[in-house]
This record gives sequence, structure tokens and C-alpha cells, in this order.
Amino acid sequence: MEPTPHVAVVDDHRDIRELVGRYLTQNGYRVSVAESAAAFRRMHERSALDLVVLDIMMPGEDGLQLCRHLRATTDLPIILLTAVTEDTDRIIGLEMGADDYLTKPFNPRELLARIRAVLRRANSLPPRQRRRPADVVRFDRWTFELGRRELVDSDGVAVPLSTAEFRLLHVFLDHRGLVLSREQLLDLTVGKAADVFDRSIDNQVSRLRKKIETDPKNPILIKTHWGGGYSFEGEICAP
Repeated sequence: MEPTPHVAVVDDHRDIRELVGRYLTQNGYRVSVAESAAAFRRMHERSALDLVVLDIMMPGEDGLQLCRHLRATTDLPIILLTAVTEDTDRIIGLEMGADDYLTKPFNPRELLARIRAVLRRANSLPPRQRRRPADVVRFDRWTFELGRRELVDSDGVAVPLSTAEFRLLHVFLDHRGLVLSREQLLDLTVGKAADVFDRSIDNQVSRLRKKIETDPKNPILIKTHWGGGYSFEGEICAP
């Protein structure tokens, strides 16, 4: 029998915490609630969590700051709660690595469906290869600085990356040596927004190869696996 998923609900509004916590408990989840990022951090230190439902607008450390910290240090799935007017924050949250979002006010049944979908997806994806939080990765002749979103060659020349190329390279480096299908790459790069054609991944890989491969027609860093997907085979060096 599989263990009951443990979900954290982080929101400074008590009525939302209680409503969501009660509803998820009734539907078979273990639930812990926190009224702030600080309270969540204390909870996270002593509890094994499977997913966090995280409000963006909170006093003190807000949801986006906590989301950034969690994505830099853990693989914990994150669902953001956003207000109708927070389109920019929602987009930033997804770019930081949140797995999904829900706009307030929301139906608890929809949140439950999102939680189930995110947990299914998280359980189907390969684990990330954890690095120290230096956010600098060196491979081949490149230095990839995640904080600056910058790719620099051995001569110190920066090569611009689009948002899609940055996400794709980040995913490849986190899963070095693993064959990732197009569907997995879509999930890992755009999550819920993955309603685009699989061929878009092929196009992104092609553009990324033109920037990082010595010979894009005969790639040695990003390998194609016919019928399987792609893998990153470059040797990652210590920072």
C-alpha cells in the first residue's frame, strides 16, 4: 500500500488554510498548514512533504521568494495560488520552476485535480541530479551561470539564450545521461503550459545545438535517441 501523500498549504489567510486543509484531508491526504514562509521552513525541516500549495502574496518572505528557494534546494512540487491581477507574478513563478498555478478564488475540487496531476507527473519523471547551489555549471567549453541566465564560452564571450533555450539546457544539465522523451522535456520545461506540439522540442533542441555544439550536424553533447527522445552526454566539470 502506497503512503498517503503529505501536502503543505502555505497561506496567510486562515480561512483559506482551514478550507483547503479540511477538503484535502477529507480526500485522503495528510495536510500540514503554515501561515508564513518562516512557519513553512520550520515545518519542512521536521516533515517529509510531497507537495506544497503556496500563496504568492504573503507578508515578509513572499511566495515567489520561497518558490525560488525551494526550487534551488529541493524537487518538491509547487502549486502557486495567485490573485486574478497577478499575471506577472504567475509567469515569474512558472519560470522559477513552479509546477502549476491556480487563480483565486478557486474551487477546491479543481485544486484537488491539479494536485493529483502534479503528483502523477512528478512521480513519472526521472530524478534531478542534485548540484551544490553555486548555480554555475561547466561543460565542454562552456560556463552556464543560472543566476545570470548566461552562457559563456572559453574566450569569455556570452551567448544569448532565449527563455525556452535556457529552460531546456537547465533540464538537460539536471538530468545528464538520462534519455528524456519529448513529453518529459515538455513537462520539465513548461509544465502545465505543455499544450504545444512535441515537434516544438525538436526545434528548441536544434536551436540549442547551433549554439553549444562545435558541429551541430554531428552533435556530441545532445544526443538523439530515435523513438526515445534526447539525452545530454557532455561531461560536467566541477565549478
